[in-house]
Amino acid sequence: MALSGLSPEEFKSLLLVFTETLQLKMKERHNKSKGKDKRKFGGGRKGFLPSPAEKLLFILFYYKCYPTYDMLTWLYGCNRSNACRRQQYLSGILEATLGKKLVLPKRQLKSLEDFFQAFPEAKEVFIDGTERPIQRPKDKDRQKANYSGKKKRHTRKNLIMSTRDKRIGFLSQTVEGKQHDFSILKEHAPPQYIPVRVRQRVDLGFKGYQVQYPGHLVSMPQRKPRTRDLSKTVKEQNKRKSAVRVLVEHAIGGVKRLRITTDVFRNKVKDYDDRVMLISCGLWNYHLQMK
Repeated sequence: MALSGLSPEEFKSLLLVFTETLQLKMKERHNKSKGKDKRKFGGGRKGFLPSPAEKLLFILFYYKCYPTYDMLTWLYGCNRSNACRRQQYLSGILEATLGKKLVLPKRQLKSLEDFFQAFPEAKEVFIDGTERPIQRPKDKDRQKANYSGKKKRHTRKNLIMSTRDKRIGFLSQTVEGKQHDFSILKEHAPPQYIPVRVRQRVDLGFKGYQVQYPGHLVSMPQRKPRTRDLSKTVKEQNKRKSAVRVLVEHAIGGVKRLRITTDVFRNKVKDYDDRVMLISCGLWNYHLQMK
């Protein structure tokens, strides 16, 4: 668990599908390779990760512990370039594997059918945003776009929609840290595509939801006015709502067991921060599925 985030049973079950996906990808690359004197499938050097189990452990270890490439060089006896290329390649294999396991969250809600595919039997959903720190961009425009006044640092943000059992059914595209939670919801999961009979539990970051979408069942704490205190009844109501809504924080906490989602993100590949969050949510859903 400390090295991969999975139990031995979860690792073995995932390894079966991972090996199948890896073999298909390798055959596809072999068939596309040029040259008449093509070597037999499976020939050539094995590299520093010869078996599928070692490949799976490598990529899970990278996500769970988020070591630097220099650390991977010392642990695996490879150079930094090979570690980087192998990590990028195996991330794609892991994403495809989790897709076959049907544990990846939905990325966009464009219809009510999309919602029911992501949440087939849900009577309520929990919605919240989560931010991850990144290195300070050198470009001034990117600095401004990614600076989060809430966190007082440069971040990237996602919106998460989960169920009572903490399964993440929807993950928005990764956006700049300064974007507001409610604006992300309206762009990536428009409330008109969420059934009005499904209760939506949100925090005060979604202020205005009930005004703009009056027909929806929205559970939100009441903000304290500037000039007076809340009544004892309202405070008790807020406390009960928060006690239930904390389940979405537990879902986010499950994803953030992986250090790659909590440490300052170092990778510079375009859109890789989005892939990392998708795979991390998939691993969390897979962990819940195997319980």
